[in-house]
Amino acid sequence: MTSDASDAVDIRNALLRLRRATGLPVAFGGLMEAGQQVRISELSGTATHALRSLVVTSGNGLGGKTVALSRPCVVTDYSASRRISHEYDAPVALEGLRSVLAVPVVVRHRVRGVLYGALRTARPLGGRTLDAAVEAARDVERALVVRDEARTLAAEAGAAGAGWEQVREAHAALRALAPKIADERLRAELLGACALLTAPGSTPPTRVRLAPREVDVLACVAAGATNAVAAERLGVTPETVKAYLRSAMRKLRARTRGEAVVAARRAGWLP
Repeated sequence: MTSDASDAVDIRNALLRLRRATGLPVAFGGLMEAGQQVRISELSGTATHALRSLVVTSGNGLGGKTVALSRPCVVTDYSASRRISHEYDAPVALEGLRSVLAVPVVVRHRVRGVLYGALRTARPLGGRTLDAAVEAARDVERALVVRDEARTLAAEAGAAGAGWEQVREAHAALRALAPKIADERLRAELLGACALLTAPGSTPPTRVRLAPREVDVLACVAAGATNAVAAERLGVTPETVKAYLRSAMRKLRARTRGEAVVAARRAGWLP
């Protein structure tokens, strides 16, 4: 799955969560493009396509105000509100929206997108509704942070002149990060990035089957981590690390940690 496709899925899922959590019948949103503009790419619960591909410029309309201020904004009656400019009244009116909220997706102090929720009646949207919308935006933020980190580590590892030690450190960091991700699709995507860092053309032979956590521990060991450091990275106890390491060594027929790492590399489990 391409990065753009993954981003679209993240937005789409966040909009569904926003609607479920808030009870709002309509949600839409998108990510930033060049020039401080948000393109509305995903719609949920809409009756028309009036909002699809709408480009919202920073400072303009409700979403543009949200981008400019980097904080949530709400209007009770969009077309009559004096708190926003009205460049986008026509598509909003075609969809029949009245009360609208907009929350920013902020990653490392930079707005990366906007999620909207809306009613077709003019009534106040309370604090609980806004809080639930903010949580939906944070889901997207977390996904973008993970994807950004995966891209950065992979790029650093693959840069011209990068040594195998850097590749191994990147692989260990990604493996340690993956179990902390609740979203199964995003976790699978990250583990796919890990697979790209293993030795080219190598595939784990069927006679050596390592559990995911055994590979995680071996990746940490290969990067020079002690049991205590590996435990901290993986969010488990040192005793658990030892248990996984013993199990991996037994499967790989290794007598030492070093032999286990070498055998795992030969088998294609590690870079």
